[in-house]
Amino acid sequence: MSVCMKLWQLEALLQQLEGFERPKVTLEQYVTPPHIAAHLLHTAQTRYGDLAGRAVADLGCGPGVLAAGAAALGAGSVLAVDIDEEALAVARANLEDAGLTSVDLVLGDVTRLAWRGRVDTVLTNPPFGTKRNAGADMAFLQAALRLASGAVYSLHKRSTRRHVGRQAQEWGAEAEVVAELRYDLPSSYRFHKRASVDIEVDLWRTCPGGTLLVDR
Repeated sequence: MSVCMKLWQLEALLQQLEGFERPKVTLEQYVTPPHIAAHLLHTAQTRYGDLAGRAVADLGCGPGVLAAGAAALGAGSVLAVDIDEEALAVARANLEDAGLTSVDLVLGDVTRLAWRGRVDTVLTNPPFGTKRNAGADMAFLQAALRLASGAVYSLHKRSTRRHVGRQAQEWGAEAEVVAELRYDLPSSYRFHKRASVDIEVDLWRTCPGGTLLVDR
């Protein structure tokens, strides 16, 4: 794949990927929309050069949308981690169908893995922390900062912007919102009353600092 892939080409590739077969509400499983994923990946590569030739990790990879995009943009290696075996099975099929066989899939809890190595760039679309998962977004970001030697790209609800920024500062990390996006969340569960919900989200680029990150 070419690192010079245009935004529309990347989005077209990601649109071909399958989503969750049976999304689990307890894990807040929602597919990252192709246009959101494409903007995240395109920004990381064209503005900062954080993907091509880099060691990349996708935490909470689900069906592998961000992992596939990173591989397509020329990442040197891609590690995709998820706690759900069914999601990893879909990711594996998606990657094989797209001819992106260089991605390593790992079954595990992102927040509990004992990382021995580090990667250059981490990508994550964490649970937003609704329902029973309060704080999940920050737990994912903290895990990502432990792993990344370069930068973390993560999506968070815009309503949490102040909280995300303040928490990153407490961890000694440098964080900035690099894009404001709209997340078209389709109806996925029985309790959803509308066909879709438009959610404002921030794309954050966060770089780990020297402060030791400890579990809270």
